[in-house]
Amino acid sequence: MLEPSVDKLQTKINSKYTLVTLAAKRARQIQDTKLHRVENPQSYTYVGLALEEIMEEKLTVNLDDIED
Repeated sequence: MLEPSVDKLQTKINSKYTLVTLAAKRARQIQDTKLHRVENPQSYTYVGLALEEIMEEKLTVNLDDIED
């Protein structure tokens, strides 16, 4: 099962599209730098680490940075 769940993640970021975009972008950054912000990660994948960062509110989205 995917952890954290999409339902839990949507309490942090309402839009599934924004959630997926943010997680994918952050996963690429983690892959390039090998640095993440989660102390005891449960996931070993880059996307999983990015989702854990979102759930722990160590990664957020600024709506002003989103272009139309």
